[in-house]
Amino acid sequence: MREFAIGVAPVAGPAEMGHLAERVEALGFDVLSVFGDLGLQPPIPPLLIAAGRTRRLRLGPGCMNPYTSHPMEIAGQIAYVDAASGGRAYLGLARGAWLDRLGLAQPRPLSAIEDAIEIVRRLLRGDTSGYAGRAFQLEAGVALQYPVARPDIPVLIGGWGPRITALAGAIADEQKLGGSANPAMAHRIADQLRGTGTRLVVGTVTVVDDDGDRARAVARRRAAPYIEVVGALDPTFAVDPELLERLRRTLSRGDLDAAAALIPDDVLDRFALAGTPDQVTAHTEKIFAAGATRIEFGPPLGLEGMAAGMDLLARQVIPPLRSGSP
Repeated sequence: MREFAIGVAPVAGPAEMGHLAERVEALGFDVLSVFGDLGLQPPIPPLLIAAGRTRRLRLGPGCMNPYTSHPMEIAGQIAYVDAASGGRAYLGLARGAWLDRLGLAQPRPLSAIEDAIEIVRRLLRGDTSGYAGRAFQLEAGVALQYPVARPDIPVLIGGWGPRITALAGAIADEQKLGGSANPAMAHRIADQLRGTGTRLVVGTVTVVDDDGDRARAVARRRAAPYIEVVGALDPTFAVDPELLERLRRTLSRGDLDAAAALIPDDVLDRFALAGTPDQVTAHTEKIFAAGATRIEFGPPLGLEGMAAGMDLLARQVIPPLRSGSP
């Protein structure tokens, strides 16, 4: 079954977050994901607000990472969201980006994610036998000192490469390909996940408006920082290394407009969903056809704010995609 999610950066205040969550649910979306990128507000408080204002939406961070939060802390935080939402939480984990700006090393990222998931699961299940991983350990006898709503909370791993995909296929419920709108890349990962039972989520910057040209101009500006990070990760589409270096230098000066001007149409289309409702519908259908099971529409969504973008997505983009006949 196809699912549709809204991804948000938690920049709104508590009242705004509550209204946003209510609107996402009222419009018929299936999932609300709250981003945990460096510099954003931590995702758990907004998720708790959303939990109290919704009844159906699945809720989760996209994503937490074990380099800034120990797995025991992650277990406790996601357990609280799950209890507050009546068992609607999922846990998104990834290695994270831009942590070098904090002076944080990210050694053995696969081991860190694998160990974090195992520790979280053991803690939620009340397993006190201990765990000796390569990145994290759990001493025998250590346990959560409070009840949990569910001993098994679905886990999503964010990542691009074949090794992270192999890990997701072995231990996760979902893998998220974040910052991509490339059907060829979605197909590559879906093919590797085939037979594992792990579902593929694709999420990216989205801008939809009846004025398609303006929507694409805004998308260029919003997608530029992500393209600089993930542009070299897609083996199905070669982004010019010189372009990526120019993006890096321009973004380091804080000049988003100049960075946006560097991005040609073919690059934008691999890393964002942008244009008229018809254009976004056709593009999204290609990603589903490639093997994705959930699309996560990321901000800014619309030219006049998230609300306008969500309305267009709900009224004009999603209906034909749910029916499978765009």
